[in-house]
Amino acid sequence: MKIQKFSIAAVALLALTYSLNCFAQSQQEKGYWRAASNTAASITGDIAIGDAKLTIDFRAYTLAHIRSLKPAEVAAVFDEDVNTAKEGTLYRLIVPAATRFQHRNTLCGTDDTQWMATYLSGKTLEVAFFSGDDQPVFSFESISNSQRVCGTYTFVR
Repeated sequence: MKIQKFSIAAVALLALTYSLNCFAQSQQEKGYWRAASNTAASITGDIAIGDAKLTIDFRAYTLAHIRSLKPAEVAAVFDEDVNTAKEGTLYRLIVPAATRFQHRNTLCGTDDTQWMATYLSGKTLEVAFFSGDDQPVFSFESISNSQRVCGTYTFVR
């Protein structure tokens, strides 16, 4: 009986710790990020991530946290080593295809941008945008053969 109560308490503690870790990860992504890659500098410029919005080029878009990305999923999208990658975050958003950013560029060509994946490593934030109604599949094969990957961007604090 005592072992069963201990097991339930241990599982609850692990679940709480995991939830707090995911929350902390998404909280660290919040704030202002400077464009660091050529892609980010030429398309989005600097961005800001808030609790419920993403700001690109002084325009705000509603943002919803969907789930954490496992290290293997992060590695598939951001070319990270699967053995050293940490968790990332998947968000849902809608950026209409007609929206033009810097130099009259779009995020996903003629498709609406509907998903954003992020990966935080130190003071560097990697961001990938995706089109399509369905949640992206984050495997090496799916990402390399996908027409839904719009682009990856690098930002720094």
